[in-house]
Formats: sequence, C-alpha cells, structure tokens
Amino acid sequence: MMWVTDQTPHGWACSQCEWNFPTPTLLTGQDAKSAYDRLASAKFREHDCTSYRERQGPPPPDSFVQRIRELVKRGFKPKDAVDLLLQEVMLEHRKDPKIVEQARSEAEDFLRRLRDGII
Repeated sequence: MMWVTDQTPHGWACSQCEWNFPTPTLLTGQDAKSAYDRLASAKFREHDCTSYRERQGPPPPDSFVQRIRELVKRGFKPKDAVDLLLQEVMLEHRKDPKIVEQARSEAEDFLRRLRDGII
C-alpha cells in the first residue's frame, strides 16, 4: 500500500496493481482522516491484484532539483526541502537504488551551489 499524490486520484494505492482508494473531497479533521486510513487499509487487504491491471513503472522523474525548487517556492528552507525530497524519493523508488543515489547527488550539488552563491 502506498500514498499517491503525483497522479489523479490522490490517495492510497497498491504498489503492484492499479487498485486505488481515492481521498474524499471533504476529508477534514483528524478523526475523519484516521477513519479513511483504516477503511483504505481494510479495502487494500480485501483487493485482489489479479482483478486489476499491473501497475506501470513510475513516470520518468522530473529533475530532482526542480522538485527541490518547487518545495522552496512553497516556503520550505532549502535544507528542509532537500531532506523532504530525499525521503520522498526513498519511498517512491525504494527498489531502485540508482535513482535514490542520483537524487542524493543532485540534492548535494544543489546545496553546494546554493552555499557557493551560484544559485
């Protein structure tokens, strides 16, 4: 079970097939969110991957630097944006260490260029 925000609909999805449990539009309050998570978990355990198409690999990643810049534009400090990106990439691509290492390398280069005043 994985959380999907880069596709529509947003919400819980299966990492192996196209099953998803979209987030309701008016989901507010911690109790409602907890109830949604519990219901999604139960539905996930009940689903059968053979009833759905196989999940395609993730689309090619945008530039990791671009994702960091988007987070900075939203108000995150650069170091926090880098940490958040690396956590996201580790969750999104935990089976592909090459992509995780590429993200780490680009993130370190971004911070280096920022410290050096290049960007």
